[in-house]
Amino acid sequence: MSVLDFVILLIVAGVCGAIGQAIVGYSRGGCLTSIALGFIGALLGAWIARTMNLPEMFQLEIGDQPFPIIWSIIGSALFVAVISPLTPRRRWYRWRDW
Repeated sequence: MSVLDFVILLIVAGVCGAIGQAIVGYSRGGCLTSIALGFIGALLGAWIARTMNLPEMFQLEIGDQPFPIIWSIIGSALFVAVISPLTPRRRWYRWRDW
């Protein structure tokens, strides 16, 4: 896998993680969080698909490595849905609340 393939893989994982966050409605973190969610979602979604004997719906070949797009989005949405209630909420302060 070349450097360009790795950068493309990071971009695709980031987009899949961002879509998973948007589905759930949880948007904490930035680009690195979306990339991590994309990779975790790919692992989780592919594991769920193998366990339930479901087919690969849309798989993108990056270099020599296959990346399951649909299962990555589904897996990241499931992961975010499980994690989001466990994280504390931020309180937004306005300037006159001080």
